[in-house]
Amino acid sequence: MKFILSIALLIVGFTLNAQKNIVVDTLWVNGLCGMCEERIEKAMDTKGVITADYDHHTKLLALVYNTKKISEDKIHALINAVGHDTEKSKAPDDVYANIHGCCKYREPGSTGCGDGHTEEEDHDHDDH
Repeated sequence: MKFILSIALLIVGFTLNAQKNIVVDTLWVNGLCGMCEERIEKAMDTKGVITADYDHHTKLLALVYNTKKISEDKIHALINAVGHDTEKSKAPDDVYANIHGCCKYREPGSTGCGDGHTEEEDHDHDDH
């Protein structure tokens, strides 16, 4: 009986310890449209990120991730690597230059591609 109780306590302990590494966070990410949303969420399709949902209207990325598998700094770097600035860091200019024209959030007056549109619906990106 003590053996079973000990095993049960170990399992509960490991479960609680694992949950300490799970972070629920919201990050500000600059993006304008559905294409940006897809690009940012695709960048978060990586080991350690459990869920990622970007809203281009609020410019907020809701994340659940495991800190043992990915750091917040790495998350910002992955977002920058696809051309988007975050609250902590800026995308490299050469990467930003290669995102589609309607996604150029640094340009004055930019409004994006329009609500609900996807990259495939709006543009032919074979040239980009």
